[in-house]
Amino acid sequence: MTNEAKLLRRAFFNRDPRVVARELLGKLIVRREGREQLAGRIVEVEAYLGAGDLAAHAAAGHTARNAVVFGPPGHAYVYFIYGVHYCLNISCLPAGEAGCVLIRALEPVSGMREMANARGLAGLELTLPRDLRKLASGPGKLCEALGITRPRDNDKDMLSAKSDLQVMSDGFRASEIAVTQRIGITKSAELPLRYVIAQNLFVSKK
Repeated sequence: MTNEAKLLRRAFFNRDPRVVARELLGKLIVRREGREQLAGRIVEVEAYLGAGDLAAHAAAGHTARNAVVFGPPGHAYVYFIYGVHYCLNISCLPAGEAGCVLIRALEPVSGMREMANARGLAGLELTLPRDLRKLASGPGKLCEALGITRPRDNDKDMLSAKSDLQVMSDGFRASEIAVTQRIGITKSAELPLRYVIAQNLFVSKK
């Protein structure tokens, strides 16, 4: 599968997060673990903007914690939430401008058994969609499945051939995209900035 996939170009992320978010649907997040390769197709994302987006970390201004969202584009911004799990974002826009896309759900493509083990779900029947869905149908789940943490991955260049965490394209195109309000926030909650592949079984919430 990912043998034919290609890394996305820097210019892809050097744009408005709303444009990037929509076009990220169907792309692949790939984790390389030695000779193992784990991959999931992006089926749900949320765009986060600059100072005017009160739900965005950038709304507080440039800090040591959120520095990655101010560029350069194509880097992993990983943060810890609720004292429980990590979330993966990818920075957008030119260096100095704040913006990112939160990866909310993946459809597992390869390395499913390794993902299940990482999630503490070794007993799953991975031929069943309802079990497969448990692997990465949420931002915390997908980070656990792919071993994504802030100490390991924050500010990692996801467009580098040398990186063990990458974002790639295998040519897949979503046939239909649905747009909704973002989930689990109170500030700027009315903005329609959540994008999902319509009717996909692996989104976090219908």
